[in-house]
Amino acid sequence: MLGGIGFVVLACACFAVLDTTAKYVVLTVPVLMAAWVRYFLQALLSTLVLLPVHGPQVLRTARPRLQLLRGLLLMSSSLLAFTGLRYMPVGEFTAIVMVTPLGVTLLAATLLKEKIAPLHWVFVAGGFLGVLAIVRPGSQALGWGALLAVGCLFTNSVFQLLSSHLGKTEKAATTHLYTSWVGTLALSLLLPIAWAEVESVKTWALLLLMGVMGALGHFALSLAYSRARAVLLVPYLYVHIGFAVIGGWLVFAQLPDAWSWFGIGLIAVSGICGAWFTARENSTAAQLPES
Repeated sequence: MLGGIGFVVLACACFAVLDTTAKYVVLTVPVLMAAWVRYFLQALLSTLVLLPVHGPQVLRTARPRLQLLRGLLLMSSSLLAFTGLRYMPVGEFTAIVMVTPLGVTLLAATLLKEKIAPLHWVFVAGGFLGVLAIVRPGSQALGWGALLAVGCLFTNSVFQLLSSHLGKTEKAATTHLYTSWVGTLALSLLLPIAWAEVESVKTWALLLLMGVMGALGHFALSLAYSRARAVLLVPYLYVHIGFAVIGGWLVFAQLPDAWSWFGIGLIAVSGICGAWFTARENSTAAQLPES
C-alpha cells in the first residue's frame, strides 16, 4: 500500500514539472510538435531502459485493445492539457483537472463495483468543494481554457480507471511501453501539419525535460496502480495541485489568492482524511475472521 502511494506522489511531481515546462514551451512551439517530441522521447527512453531489463516478453500483452485505448486516451489528454495551459495558469488548470479523482471514484463504484463507504464520499466531496473554491465562477481560471480542462478531466478519468484495471493483469512495464508508443505513432501521423523549426538550444532542452518527466511520471503511475486499489490512491492525487502551484510560482510568478489557498487546504485535509479512513477500513477487514 505504501509503495503505491509513494509512486503516486512521485508521478504527481513529475507531471507538475511536465505541465509547467509545457506551458512555457507551447508559447513558442506548436502544441502537436511539442506533444510529439515529448512522446517520442518518452517512448525511446522507456524502451532503452525497460527492454534490456525485461527482454522481448515485455511486449506481450493479453489486452492489446485496452492498451491501444489507454494510449489514445493519454494522447488526447495531453493535447487538451498542452493547449489549455496556453490560456490558463498552471495551478488553476490543474485544479480543474483534479476533479478527476471524483470521476475515478464514481466510475470505480459503478463500473468496477468497488464498495465506497458513505464517510469516504464525504471526504471526496470535501476535495471537490476545495477545487470549486479554487476555480470559482468569475475567476480568471474560467474561460476558453476551462473547456479544454473539462475535456482533459474526462479523458484523464477514464485513463486512470483503465490503468487500475490493466494493473491487475498486465505488467507495469508492458503497459507503459504500449502507452508511450501508441501516442508516438498516432502523433507522428499528424506531425507534418505542425512541424516548425526550433533553433533555441534552451527550447530543445526543455522539450527533452518534458520527455524525461513524462516517462518517469507515467511509469510511476503504472507501478502505483499495480500495487494498490484505485480508491486508496485517489486522495494522494490531489498533491498534484500543490506541485503545480509551486511550479507556477517559481517559473511564472503566479500565486493563488486567498480563496485558492483555502481550496488547496480543504483538498489536502479531505485527501488525508480519506486516505486514513480507507487504510482503517482495510486494516479492520484484514482482522476479521474468515467465515
